[in-house]
Amino acid sequence: MVSRPGLRALISAVALAAILAALPAAADDLPGAGKTVRLAQDDSLGGNYVQDQILLSALEKLGYDVQLSTMNGTLFFQAASQGDVDMGPDVTLPQREPGYRKVEQQLAVVGDGGIIGGGINGYLIDKKTADAHGITRVDQLKDPKIAALFGADGKAQLIGCDPGWSCGDVIEHQVKAFGLSDTIHIVRGKYEALMGETVARVQRGEPALYYTWSPSWVNDALVPGKDVVWLPTPFESLPEGMPPIKTALVPGVVGCAGGQDPCRMALGEWNYRTVINRDFLAQNPAVKTLVEVARWPRETWVAWEGALNKVGSSNRDIRKLADNWIAANQAEFDGWVEQAKAAR
Repeated sequence: MVSRPGLRALISAVALAAILAALPAAADDLPGAGKTVRLAQDDSLGGNYVQDQILLSALEKLGYDVQLSTMNGTLFFQAASQGDVDMGPDVTLPQREPGYRKVEQQLAVVGDGGIIGGGINGYLIDKKTADAHGITRVDQLKDPKIAALFGADGKAQLIGCDPGWSCGDVIEHQVKAFGLSDTIHIVRGKYEALMGETVARVQRGEPALYYTWSPSWVNDALVPGKDVVWLPTPFESLPEGMPPIKTALVPGVVGCAGGQDPCRMALGEWNYRTVINRDFLAQNPAVKTLVEVARWPRETWVAWEGALNKVGSSNRDIRKLADNWIAANQAEFDGWVEQAKAAR
């Protein structure tokens, strides 16, 4: 027979065991316990930064210590192939395909991209000028009179991308391929600043010509079909080393000049893809699974981009957007984490 003190001790032990069993798994049972993820985000601000913060939160739930840095794609490929960083979740493909192919023995593309259905890229001009002069294709800028509408020096000023961004390679190639080198001057600089000036020009009723992508905050500031129109390209042409695309003809593009449908874009489809160091990937199946399951509808990206344009783009603003999405989609977020845990 168990004495009363012994009985009380036994009951307490059983109760404690039950409580411990009900608690979440200890931190050292998590797949990321004692591990660090060196995550590099691209230097192109957009909804990808919100995605990266959500992934960062999920990685921390998996037990990883996450070190976040920012670098352009060229530097990322070099750093990741040398093992100085582990992964980049917002590499734009196929634009950066040539750079990736140089280091694909050390790196791997994981998942189908953060944007469900992908995005589009192309050239736009203000709707006022398009309507007044009947401009419905980008190759109409071969005409010096048309080109002069968009620049003070007789050449159209085409707002392009940051030096080092892969979209700049696409623009430079296509300007030559479409026979526009004599009438277009490509302006490359800090994209956000250049586009801030472009938005102001259109709002003042002045002509503007630029390159952008969707989803993007730019299309919230200058709405296709209302403020600006997409200019279709005359044919498909991409830089050497970039994989051939199925088609650049995209149906249902809102704001395509002249109501054209389908609309021939500069690129028919692109996405933010996750590139991971192969050695790190082999040792972290939970990270692989997380990247494969964490995806967002295009409408979510559009909402993030619009919010960044309206409320600001500080680290606090971006973190708040990520936290708000997690709170509103807690079950989905938790499901991603649980699937990643099971991948061990």
